[in-house]
Amino acid sequence: MNNGNRLFLFDIDCTLLLTGGVGREATRCAMEEIFGTSSRLDAHQFGGKTDWQTLVELLDEHGYDESRIGEVMHHYEDAMQRHMTRVIDAFPVRACPGAIELARTLHEESQMMGIVTGNVSTTAPIKLRAAGFDPAWFPVGAYGNEARDRDRLPPLALTRAIQHYGRHILPSEVIVIGDTPADIACARALGAVAVAVRTGFCTEAELAAAQPDFLLDDLTAFRATFSLEEPQ
Repeated sequence: MNNGNRLFLFDIDCTLLLTGGVGREATRCAMEEIFGTSSRLDAHQFGGKTDWQTLVELLDEHGYDESRIGEVMHHYEDAMQRHMTRVIDAFPVRACPGAIELARTLHEESQMMGIVTGNVSTTAPIKLRAAGFDPAWFPVGAYGNEARDRDRLPPLALTRAIQHYGRHILPSEVIVIGDTPADIACARALGAVAVAVRTGFCTEAELAAAQPDFLLDDLTAFRATFSLEEPQ
């Protein structure tokens, strides 16, 4: 792997930060505004899913399929942004161990960075700022309003990174970092390196069964794992 061409794509929830439930609350408000119901949201498991997939799973019984949800996704994004901005200060959003330090150092070293998340694009920067990250550290990304299937997101982020950074980046030079088997699977779908961290709700056994290339307790071990030089 060419160290100069490595692209680091981070998941957000339970990889970079913990939200304390703000995502569920904003989703409840946005769903009720746009669809008139929050359905079975209280029992829903978000881990590894795009927001589009979440809506399909919760609203199927109300007559909303993938296509119909897609038609109103831009309205849903706007609603999510408004409601998350309104409620986020009431929740204990915080960075995962080592996450801010890693992201800041990669940025200072001019490493190529981006986001691959199930969140819609309008809420990602809100969460990042609340946990102490600068969203500008992640100039490219792919988001949960752009596809139901998470496997489609890393190719989008890679294409945008090539355009943004003006470099040719191979899939094998991409490192996808996440906390669920779905993060590992979407890395595999691209042909990227899969890094799993145990800072989410999945057990070590669940993550190991998905066969990531690297399984870390948290992001404090990331630099040593990838032999990143200390900043000068």
